Amino acid sequence: MFIDTHCHLDDPSLLDRLPEVLTAAASAGVGKFIVPGVGPDGWETIATLARERQGKGVYPAFGLHPMLAHLCTPNLLERLSRLAREAVAIGEIGLDYALTGISRETQIEAFRSQLRVAVEAGLPVLIHCRRAFQDLLEILREENVARVGGVMHAFSGSPEVSLECIDMGFSISVAGPVTYRNAVKPLQVVRAVPLDRLVLETDAPDMTPEPHRGQGNEPAFLVEIARKVAEIKGVSVAEVERITTENAVRLFRLS
Repeated sequence: MFIDTHCHLDDPSLLDRLPEVLTAAASAGVGKFIVPGVGPDGWETIATLARERQGKGVYPAFGLHPMLAHLCTPNLLERLSRLAREAVAIGEIGLDYALTGISRETQIEAFRSQLRVAVEAGLPVLIHCRRAFQDLLEILREENVARVGGVMHAFSGSPEVSLECIDMGFSISVAGPVTYRNAVKPLQVVRAVPLDRLVLETDAPDMTPEPHRGQGNEPAFLVEIARKVAEIKGVSVAEVERITTENAVRLFRLS
C-alpha cells in the first residue's frame, strides 16, 4: 500500500467526486492520505472529511500557508492548537519568498508561531519552502523542531540542503516534478537521499506527474512517482512502496 503524504482532498475538484477519486486510488494501491490545510477557511472541511472517513485512511493536518501569513493572530493560533488534538501533523506551513504582497517578516512570524504549536503538541510539520531555505533552516534550528521532525513537502532545494534537513529529523517528499522530462534537481535529490528518508506525495490537484500532465492531479497518480524513484534508485517499485510506506507510518504514527 502506498501513502500519499500530501494531497488536498478538500479541493473542490477532488471533493466533488471523492468516492471516484478514492476508488481510483485504491485500484492503484494508494490506501492512506494526509490532507493538509492551507488556511482557516478550509480547516473544518478537512476535519469533517477525516471524521466521516475515520478508520478509512484519511488523516488531517492543519496549517496556515505562507500566502495567508497575514491571517495569523492569537485567536487563530488558539484554534490551531485545538485542532491539533485530532491532527497527525501541523501544515502546510513554511516560507515562500517567491510570493509578492506578503512580507518576509510576516511570513517568519506566522511560521515561528505555528512551529511552536507543533512542538507543544508533539506533532511533525509539513513544510512548504521556496527560495527561503537559508532562513528556513535557521528558524527550524532555533525553534528546536528536530524534537518533532516532519516532511519537506515537494522538496525543491539542492541535494546539499536535503541532507541538512535530514540531519534535523526531516523526511524529503518526492512529488510529480521528478517525472518531468526536463527534471534535473529532483533526480539529484532522490539519488542523494537514502530511501529510508523519502516519502511520496501527489500534492493533488497540482503538480500532475507524467504521463498525466495536462489534467488535474489525483492520488491514483502516485504510482508514477514511485516508478520514477524506483528507476533512479535501481530498486523495484515494491521496495519503494514498502519503505516509503514504513517511513510515513512511523513519522505520522499511523495505524
